[in-house]
Amino acid sequence: MHKTIKIGKIKTSNVELIDIGKAWIIISLAFAFVFSGIRIIGSNAFDIFSFKFLLMFAISAGTAGVGFLLHELAHKFVAQKYGCAAEFRAFDQMLYLALGLAALVGFIFAAPGAVMISGHVTRRENGIISAAGPLTNYVIGMIFFGLMFVSNVAMKQIWQIGFWINMWLGLFNMIPFGNFDGIKILHYSKALWSGMVLFGLFFVFVI
Repeated sequence: MHKTIKIGKIKTSNVELIDIGKAWIIISLAFAFVFSGIRIIGSNAFDIFSFKFLLMFAISAGTAGVGFLLHELAHKFVAQKYGCAAEFRAFDQMLYLALGLAALVGFIFAAPGAVMISGHVTRRENGIISAAGPLTNYVIGMIFFGLMFVSNVAMKQIWQIGFWINMWLGLFNMIPFGNFDGIKILHYSKALWSGMVLFGLFFVFVI
């Protein structure tokens, strides 16, 4: 049974909080495998308890995890602003796929779940709701980018990871098919979709 929880003007539930927590942990683990270079095949199984892996998990939780959380909350908040009921639901099979690919081959396919929206929205409102998530990742990424220039070497490496992860998450979600944000943004505005894609491509592959 869903227990409704109200935090200020925001409505959530015990199910949503559990799903967010589950997705946060698994996505953070997936990125920890990628950035630590540790693989399930060809490595010592106990390497996942090494300081290197645990450190990368902590960094991933604070960069990829925060990026994922704020991405989904941005969808939720904007949808609720338009009078819709909106809650995040994890896609368990996609979470297993993301973790498996990262642990086996070091590749991230991040589609941990989606905010389920109930209520009437126009094409414009749906496009804005969808754009809120990747735009949030871009903003977080640029904050990390700025921090890279005012930090010592050790912290700069952490901010660099946060920058790359969030820019990649923003760009990845611009894929224009399926349940990705990109298809709904493209239907709303080709100019907005093109601008967001070019922005992400520049900072992921050029900078």
